[in-house]
Amino acid sequence: MTLPMRVHAAALALAAVACASPAVAEVTRSTDNGFVSRHEVVVKASPKEVWLALISPAGWWRSEHTWSGDAKNLTLMPQAGGCFCETIPEVDEPGRFTLEGSVEHMRVVQAYPEAALRMIGSLGPLQSEPVTGVLTIAISKSAEGTRIVWEYNVGGPMRYEVPVISKAVDGVMGAQLAALAKPLGVVAMPDTPITSGAPAKDTAEDKPAAAGQGGAKAAAMPAAAAKPAAPPKAAPSNPPPKPAPKIPSVEAAFDDLEDEKPPR
Repeated sequence: MTLPMRVHAAALALAAVACASPAVAEVTRSTDNGFVSRHEVVVKASPKEVWLALISPAGWWRSEHTWSGDAKNLTLMPQAGGCFCETIPEVDEPGRFTLEGSVEHMRVVQAYPEAALRMIGSLGPLQSEPVTGVLTIAISKSAEGTRIVWEYNVGGPMRYEVPVISKAVDGVMGAQLAALAKPLGVVAMPDTPITSGAPAKDTAEDKPAAAGQGGAKAAAMPAAAAKPAAPPKAAPSNPPPKPAPKIPSVEAAFDDLEDEKPPR
């Protein structure tokens, strides 16, 4: 059954309202036929508590971004092939009667408890377009609590103008993550990312010879007086065996969600 245009118009209007919120994070990439929306937050709750809340969208998903108007009609089966679905309740009232309906928002392709949830689907007004949306929600421990990274990657032909629809969808994504995080205890994010490693120290080869410290004398030394270079060492006849490849960890599958963001 084709949904009436007023439903799509209402969805876009709600998205625009959410987009105006100061909680909107960032559209990290935008092309002629796609975009990436990325948000993140740190909460006080443990990864287990975050996971249990995440897979129960009826308790936090915003009702204004549902087709039925009530988040209590949402369910999520956290296993491969599972459905993030919504029930459209039947109507039985004088002069009107309908049967129960349903909506598939997304389908689960990876559910790694307390670590990651990845789903594929076109949310809201994107459902009418031949696009593919991949929502990746990564959960990891941090010094302050638990870090949640929420990234929605959309690509494909669409009738909407990408600069407009990307900002609208980004606003809705930010609103959903905020709704999930609020009861879990939001921790303020640092202003700048923490980087590891110290700058390399200057070496003797990098420093020019200072005047009065033998620099001129070294420059005047004839080439013949230079110490001959040592002959290269012969390669060992039996090189050590190469270490066996490590089994990829769940963290490695989500390296693209680290602090370094892709270019715009």
